Amino acid sequence: MTQTAHGVEFNQQLSATPKSAEERAAILANPGFGNYFTDHTAVVDYSVDEQGEGGWHNARVEAYGPISLDPSAAVLHYGQEIFEGLKAYRHADGSIWTFRPEANAARLNKSARRLALPELPEEYFLGAIRELVQADKEWVPAGDGEALYLRPFMIATEAFLGVRAAREVSFRVIASPAGNYFGGELKPVSIWISREYARAGRGGTGAAKCGGNYAASLIAQQEAEANGCKQVLFLDHFNDDAVEELGGMNVFFVMKDGSLVTPALSGTILEGVTRSSVMQVARDMGREVTERKITLDEWRDGVGSGEIAEVFACGTAAVITPIGVLKDTTEFIGSEDAKAGETTMAIREQLLGIQTGTVPDTHGWLTRLA
Repeated sequence: MTQTAHGVEFNQQLSATPKSAEERAAILANPGFGNYFTDHTAVVDYSVDEQGEGGWHNARVEAYGPISLDPSAAVLHYGQEIFEGLKAYRHADGSIWTFRPEANAARLNKSARRLALPELPEEYFLGAIRELVQADKEWVPAGDGEALYLRPFMIATEAFLGVRAAREVSFRVIASPAGNYFGGELKPVSIWISREYARAGRGGTGAAKCGGNYAASLIAQQEAEANGCKQVLFLDHFNDDAVEELGGMNVFFVMKDGSLVTPALSGTILEGVTRSSVMQVARDMGREVTERKITLDEWRDGVGSGEIAEVFACGTAAVITPIGVLKDTTEFIGSEDAKAGETTMAIREQLLGIQTGTVPDTHGWLTRLA
């Protein structure tokens, strides 16, 4: 057993066949995104006893590998599943840090409540990522823009076919070395407008980070890729085509006066950790930030008049990505020759600087893992 700084014991069941240093070096030379995984996974189990009392137990770090599930496991039939995403960064002195993990732990529990899953105490969440990174610290890349992507997730594992909340659940964390999400040089991306599909609806799971939301977005994402776009924009077709979010990122508009506007949270938009961090960084720079309804018409007219000077998307995986063109079969807003905007890049550099340790962390956002 090892005692973590958060007071939770994790049993160490380390892999007998970890990747060799040579194999690991070959992977880290060109990791891509989500293509390779480290040697271990952190796991915590949950179950309800005969008295109806539920609890988390059997915290451990074990070899990465397939999960054994009964064919009737609830996650396979009713989609009781949630997940998170955060990164571990190697700083110049070799230490390893992560960014605002408490916010991810809180959002995981918000998602858990919506999906009728048990809430996970923060100390288990923080302990799991710390123990996994310490076991696999050699997997954390040191290249520019690179990090170890951490994927905590929770699945309903109980074997039954009745429609009710599962009484057996597994929380796990896996890790993947990550390069640039969109690959290559950072430049503005093209975004496809989804006219037919919605990501989420009122009263649904849009504010939760669950697999079903992403599954529902994939057909629109395929349509985007078929039309040469990197991402898809979802609108609220019952609310004046209000801008919601991309398939996996929040949207920001930089106005000509230097202020920022982002769609207000409405229950159908995911409350991104990067989104809230961008808002704080912009305010630290003296910029006004407004959360409000912004429609496709305003986007079109604002770009045409110059009222909207820059547009960018943000999320854990890509951090900040400038948007050049928004289009579909009838629309073409922006320019394919657009350069990344000055404000977009200034916020990106400040945020990345905090994450990687080159800019002072005045908000206490960083947590050391190894």
